[in-house]
Amino acid sequence: MSVAKIVILNWNGTDHLRRFLPSVVAAAPEDVEVIVADNGSTDASLEVLAAEFPGVTRIRMDRNYGFAEGYNRALRHVEADYYLLLNSDIETPAGWLDPLVECLDRNPDVAVVAPKLLSSQARTMFEYAGASGGYIDILGYPFCRGRILRAVEEDRGQYDDARDVFWVSGAAFCCRADVFHALGGFDGDFFAHMEEIDLCWRMQLAGYRVRVVPQSTVYHLGGGTLQTDSPTKVFYNHRNNLAMLFKCTSTGQRLLVAVARPVLDVLAALSYLVQGRADNFCSVFRAYRDFFRWHPALACKRRTIRATRKTATAKHVYGGSILLRYFLGWRTFGQLM
Repeated sequence: MSVAKIVILNWNGTDHLRRFLPSVVAAAPEDVEVIVADNGSTDASLEVLAAEFPGVTRIRMDRNYGFAEGYNRALRHVEADYYLLLNSDIETPAGWLDPLVECLDRNPDVAVVAPKLLSSQARTMFEYAGASGGYIDILGYPFCRGRILRAVEEDRGQYDDARDVFWVSGAAFCCRADVFHALGGFDGDFFAHMEEIDLCWRMQLAGYRVRVVPQSTVYHLGGGTLQTDSPTKVFYNHRNNLAMLFKCTSTGQRLLVAVARPVLDVLAALSYLVQGRADNFCSVFRAYRDFFRWHPALACKRRTIRATRKTATAKHVYGGSILLRYFLGWRTFGQLM
């Protein structure tokens, strides 16, 4: 029988633990251990866990390693067949876990599966971070069934079919432990943002499938660590997206990206400047600076991926430009596919 364990990465999340962890503990089956890996919190997180959640296992790390490397380090200490990675701001209703575990049990070629993400604040709306499964366009811009760029849809059951997708959100990420470790886990250099898309891409190149099962639903607060328009988030999103594309794209797509993306990213930076967001304007160029500094290391990672891949390209890449479609008024996933 497969062993599944829930692992929640926490950093200074006392309020989130008190608000959301009770639902996780209540909904977890008796044979599923709940673990909180503390990423060097400086608030009262560890004290709250010890006093208010004595049945929850704790892993303590010496400092904040970010989402990517934080999980990599924590999961070295967790023995299981399946890891159920949850953000600390996720609410889980009863029965949410079973469809995910059943999917992995029945489909040995599925490396990761995720539930449908709805907003914990507006519970009929999809949540930005993952909605009902993610896709990516030819230029590397991610979007979801239920969220196109900033346009978030109401959940009316329109995306309730279980299906293979390009990526699923790291906010609720149920994966095979052996595949996670065999592929080196998340790219620890990313620190935060895009690491789950990067790993899903590498899983597909290794011959596995990525799947969403909307029969399982969880509720996500979102923006608990960094706000959407935070300069730090803008920096990580741009830098990590460029790094992911450098590592994982085919030669043809890489050439297209190399021509188009600098132009589009300069336009994005200028739009921030017009909005009076000089901090975000600078973040875009900081991202390019760090990306170019990463080139030697990224080239090594790309060679490793190409040498071990079982397929040249991943499926579920949208062949058009999601930016163009968005600005032409296509704001729902149903209009695209």
